[in-house]
Amino acid sequence: MNPQVDEYLNNSKTWQEEMKLLRSIVLDCQLMETLKWKTPCYTYNNKNVVLINRFKSYCELGFFKGTLLSDTYSLLMQHGENSQSSRSIKFTNVADILEKEPQIKAYIFEAIEVEKSGLKVVLKETSDFLVPLEFEQKLKADPILTAAFQALTPGRQRAYLLHFAAPKQSKTIQARIEKYIPRILKGKGLNDCICGLSKRMPSCDGSHQLLQSTCTEN
Repeated sequence: MNPQVDEYLNNSKTWQEEMKLLRSIVLDCQLMETLKWKTPCYTYNNKNVVLINRFKSYCELGFFKGTLLSDTYSLLMQHGENSQSSRSIKFTNVADILEKEPQIKAYIFEAIEVEKSGLKVVLKETSDFLVPLEFEQKLKADPILTAAFQALTPGRQRAYLLHFAAPKQSKTIQARIEKYIPRILKGKGLNDCICGLSKRMPSCDGSHQLLQSTCTEN
């Protein structure tokens, strides 16, 4: 057992018993335990297999390559229509976890076999994603913005395209584009740190809020 995970679970104010039970089940499947993204994560040969996560209304067991699992018992849920790889099983009480323990272990063992086999999820290319007309027009009118966007990693490009395309109203799409153009020109992704205070670089961990509160006090 990883002491960092011990601390995480013991300090958790929600879903503590449920997550401890999930942890016990996962460890029975002989996976290695670590803490990644401030969340209990379990690996096979240093490859991420599952993680335990908590939300306001439920906790979950998340499978990194869930789309490759057979989902024999129809337990897997998709995190939004654009989730290409991960799938999860959601829980709201201990009894539900205990009842499903055999099925949970079956899914974990299948996920381990997926890693052993070397199977990979085939992700959509950036070119397969919809480019909103409003953003397409911006790119055509601004070569510097085009160059900056093309210089981003494919993952960062996809995140922006999904974010821009989500609203139904053109006005909202345009507002989102204008808001994030400065970030794109800096070579930053949608969720990258731009204040330099993050302890999880390059990702933002909310440290900018401390900077904002300090400025307000002064």
